[in-house]
Amino acid sequence: MALLVVGSVAFDDITTPQGRAPRVLGGSGTYFALAASFFTPVRLVAVVGDDFTAEDEAVLTDRGVDTRGLEHAFGKSFFWAGEYEADPNLRHTLKTELNVFENFDPKLPAEYHDSEVLFLGNIAPELQSQVRDQLGARAKLVGGDTMNYWITGRPDAVRHFLSRLHVLSINDSEAHLLTGESNLYRAARAILAQGPAAVIIKRGEHGVTLYSASQTFGVPAYPLEDVIDPTGAGDAFAGGVFGYLAQQNRWDDAALRRAVVYGSVMGSFTCERFGVERLRSLNEGEIAARYREFVALTRFDE
Repeated sequence: MALLVVGSVAFDDITTPQGRAPRVLGGSGTYFALAASFFTPVRLVAVVGDDFTAEDEAVLTDRGVDTRGLEHAFGKSFFWAGEYEADPNLRHTLKTELNVFENFDPKLPAEYHDSEVLFLGNIAPELQSQVRDQLGARAKLVGGDTMNYWITGRPDAVRHFLSRLHVLSINDSEAHLLTGESNLYRAARAILAQGPAAVIIKRGEHGVTLYSASQTFGVPAYPLEDVIDPTGAGDAFAGGVFGYLAQQNRWDDAALRRAVVYGSVMGSFTCERFGVERLRSLNEGEIAARYREFVALTRFDE
């Protein structure tokens, strides 16, 4: 089942205690699409500038990502520069240049209108709802995320967006901000009351928790000795989750639990290299092996 993702394709300048990677391919849509491509066909809608080359696009197409929805605009692509402290949870944004992304108005190619699984990446909530409208009832499963900037700056639009989602994927600080609840369990329940059938709350090195009306499920983060670069790990996580659900063509409780584990697998691999390099070198055998490691890591009753 084809999975449609709308998000950003960007260039990043990343500095961590492990080194620096200047001008590497990034963006939420890029990480999501590459991770999801290991499970299902992926269609990508995003905008790039004239600094985005055929070689850059090949990073996506080599993984089979359908880039017919990639708009090429005059100007520079979205650019972000950031630096991480020794604690990978502590990140400082040094520069953000929206460039062509500032006027991004996503329009779906006609070939994409039969997409049944949709993920709305971190763009303005009005645009997320607009894309949702373009698919209408054809979308059987709709996921998405948001961020602090939209939660505080466009609260009404975010609430409207949430009311039209099946699954929301956000981090713990966003969940607290979105609901005003300091307790994550209460925050999750407050989010579910706004419309989504399930909410996945990412907690960085502390793992991830899934909440729905029928279950609560959590897994730890995969124990990495060295975190080279955590950029995009959350987007790769979401790609793993929704890629797996699209592959299975079901999203019952059991499928959601396995999807969260596969998402955690993809997020952990992303941290092992700068940018998208680890996702480019990854193979299905490594994914299956790490999934089994997660199963062993969390088993407690023989």
